[in-house]
Amino acid sequence: MTSRESTAPEGPAVERERALVEWLVARGSVLIGYSGGVDSAYLAAVALDALGPDRTIGVIGRSPSYPEAQWVTAREIAATIGLPVREIATQEMNDPRYAANPSNRCYFCKTELWSLLAPLARELGFSTVADGTNADDLHGHRPGARAAREWDVASPLAEVGLTKAEIRMLSALRGLPTWDQPSSPCLSSRLPTGTAITPLRLAKVEAAERAVRSLGVCGDLRVRYHGETARVEMNAGELEAWRTGDSRRLLRDRVVAAGFTTVELDLRGFRSGMTNQPIDAGSLDILEA
Repeated sequence: MTSRESTAPEGPAVERERALVEWLVARGSVLIGYSGGVDSAYLAAVALDALGPDRTIGVIGRSPSYPEAQWVTAREIAATIGLPVREIATQEMNDPRYAANPSNRCYFCKTELWSLLAPLARELGFSTVADGTNADDLHGHRPGARAAREWDVASPLAEVGLTKAEIRMLSALRGLPTWDQPSSPCLSSRLPTGTAITPLRLAKVEAAERAVRSLGVCGDLRVRYHGETARVEMNAGELEAWRTGDSRRLLRDRVVAAGFTTVELDLRGFRSGMTNQPIDAGSLDILEA
């Protein structure tokens, strides 16, 4: 990936990108916890420009909670921008504290990840471990941030003040295919707090989301796990197309084939963090056989 031309537009986001480059150059080398999402892909692209491929590496943590489709995308993007990548198996599923799915589940997941990446960075001679946390992520419930602090993991996007919208805009300027990619947190986020996380449950959710995507559903999508019931969330603009006729039946059949018995369409549309939110029956459309 080559640097953008000097004719690139000016503005606060571009200034913050310059600050990001300065931050990276000051560190000298960086190992990035790389998922292939909007933020980590952008950080990797900027780091490659600032430091080169010999001093930049992305590390993917593989586990049942990481969707296969996201792994494919991550590898494709890395190949496109020339990012060296390693993969490492994480074992958070073997931690009963994580598997119990408490409200601070992400703390145990990130502790496992950074406990592997921090020594790997030392072994490979990289000065800094960084994640893709952005400025918007500093608000709200973020238990994983505590693990990052404990393992001295830096969040350069957040440090220079880059928001998600700015990262998308700057990614588009760089020609990164992730600029309009929907957010995709780990599969465990589809299970309500307190519902035990198992590989089988995650596999059902992943299969259902893959099946819905195969129908052509675009934008944000979640299949929330509620036992034998799958609650499907999609962008409001997509909802009407899947509530009637053959589309409705096809959507239900694909999700049932993934292992669920009942399929509900959430008429409120997609909203982040909805797994644990109360809902009344009037907000659900049950897709009958």
